[in-house]
Amino acid sequence: MTPEKAAELVEDPLYLACLMIKNGDADGEIAGAQNFTSDVLRPALQIIKTQPGISAVSGAFLMFTQTAQYGENGVLLFADCGVMPNPTSEELATTAIVSAQTVRTILNMEPRVAMLSFSTKGSARHEMVDKVITATRLAKEKDPLLAIDGELQVDAALVPEVAERKAPGSSVAGKANVLIFPSLDAGNIGYKLVQRFGNAEALGPILQGTAAPVNDLSRGCTIDDIYKMVAITANQAIALKNSGSR
Repeated sequence: MTPEKAAELVEDPLYLACLMIKNGDADGEIAGAQNFTSDVLRPALQIIKTQPGISAVSGAFLMFTQTAQYGENGVLLFADCGVMPNPTSEELATTAIVSAQTVRTILNMEPRVAMLSFSTKGSARHEMVDKVITATRLAKEKDPLLAIDGELQVDAALVPEVAERKAPGSSVAGKANVLIFPSLDAGNIGYKLVQRFGNAEALGPILQGTAAPVNDLSRGCTIDDIYKMVAITANQAIALKNSGSR
């Protein structure tokens, strides 16, 4: 990095914002109304980097649905819906842990994490299923107190009657409020289907795992989306300060 290149980069608001956060002049950033997610992420990962012990950044959506019987009175968190196309087992495990942190920080509710698959408890055999099983084990090892289970099909994760048949004895099945999707394909398609067909409000993407709050907006965002993301970013910054991380 030459002084000339640095002088050029600092004229870019996405880099300037991250430099301000790194220097302690700002607590968080919201961008993306006129930028691609990759452009928002690049300076954040170069300058702010990730939380200690966290190696992967993921994108989550808070889903405010009209189906009060699911999640927490109809509220759920979906991840990863915006960053990693084909996460490894380790990255899936990290996504589960930081998603649980997001739920505690923003919604003040106890997370119940379902690791989603097209299989429930060995009903199918495939390398994609094995990835989710391994991710569940790794997440439990990293956070033994976290309520997490997998692999679960989405009906087994959400519907008590189905959970009793497919995953009896599970502390999460039938009452999950955090859904971790096995790939970006599944996550992105899943949240948009719920949003459009279910008339749900999708708030995000909330970027998870960065050392300070950096949140992305859809390029089709509304004023309502922006002010709600301001509130989320402020909550994340307060939680980081209270934990002594900043």
